[in-house]
Amino acid sequence: MEADGREALGRSRGGLTTKVHLLSDDRSRPLVWQTLPSQRGDSPMLTSVPEDLRIRWLGPGRSRRRPDRVRGDKAYSSRDNRAQLRRQGIKATIAQPDDQRANRKRRGRAGGRLPAFDKDQYHRRGAVERCVSKWKQFRAVAGRYDKRDYIFTGP
Repeated sequence: MEADGREALGRSRGGLTTKVHLLSDDRSRPLVWQTLPSQRGDSPMLTSVPEDLRIRWLGPGRSRRRPDRVRGDKAYSSRDNRAQLRRQGIKATIAQPDDQRANRKRRGRAGGRLPAFDKDQYHRRGAVERCVSKWKQFRAVAGRYDKRDYIFTGP
């Protein structure tokens, strides 16, 4: 990994910080996380986080590389992300930000069809939030004392 990738420090209004992208299961267990500089956007990371996923089978066969469904917040909403997930055969439940909704409404029929959105599935996104809250019980993560990637992921 590159030196700046191992550091994963980025400058924002609060100083040098790190942004963590997390993939968890329905039981609030972290499966994959990536740390990135804080100035990087959230949306481009949606398709790269599941690439690191490995779910081992109990029996013979290859490990699983793709989740059945991705539940994300409004930061991950984009036409490109939805198309990429559709190509990979992954169902997406991602809320649309108000500005995207207003733009679609302003364009009328040319705005396209609304993306599928299942409220029940979106409410199950709380598993990710619970995973993050468990993670923040650790003092170093909660206070962001350990900001570097190699501290989060180990050697």
